[in-house]
Parts: sequence; C-alpha cells; structure tokens
Amino acid sequence: MVGIVIVSHSWKIAEGVCDLAREMSNGNSGIIPAGGLDDGSIGTDSMKIAEAIKNADQGEGVVIIADIGSAIMSAETAIELLEDEGSSIHAEIADAPIVEGAVCAAVEAAGGGNLDSVLTSAEESKDASKL
Repeated sequence: MVGIVIVSHSWKIAEGVCDLAREMSNGNSGIIPAGGLDDGSIGTDSMKIAEAIKNADQGEGVVIIADIGSAIMSAETAIELLEDEGSSIHAEIADAPIVEGAVCAAVEAAGGGNLDSVLTSAEESKDASKL
C-alpha cells in the first residue's frame, strides 16, 4: 500500500488530519504525521519528516501532503536526506490541500491505488467544489 505523510507546522493539525484520513480509509495505518518541532512549538523539521517517510513506507512509495510555505521546502530536504542515505523509498510531494488531499489520497491508497493514482487523487482534490 502507498504510504502517506502529513506535514504541518502544527503537530495538532498533522495528527488531526491523519486521524480523519485514517477514519475515512478504514484505519489505514500507513498515514503518518510529521508536524511541529520536538519541543511542541510551531515549525517543520526535515529529519522528522524523513523519519515519517520511512515509517509510512510499505514498499509502494509515499505521498507527502504539506500545509504551507516552508513545509514544502522541509519535505524536499527530507527526500534529499533519504536519497543521500541511499534509501530506495520513492516519495512524491502532492500539490494538494492538506485535509481534502489527505482524505482522497488515503481512500485511493486503501483501495489499492499505486503511487501515481494516489498522488493524482490528492492533487485533484483541490478542484472539488464544496458547495
């Protein structure tokens, strides 16, 4: 199954989005939060994200969904750190809203989607109308 990492500047947001996505995808355990700094403050940490990618990986790749600004840069750095370690994990960052993207990605992954279809599902969520 494709893993999913939720990157937010806030641990509470990352954990909450993961809870919702897991619930909507029948308890998919491959959805891992990477939010906040170790002291509980707001921020992102590339090492924490890299560890979350490792934990989310189930052999079919990992889709990363991030909130704003430096979360993307931190996720890119995390991917580079894994590459420098010689990791074979294929991780892609989705251009998607964090909540809708996470839910759509989780449902697609739980249904057996591959890395490309999970990434596409997350990214297509930004075009969905709520009304």
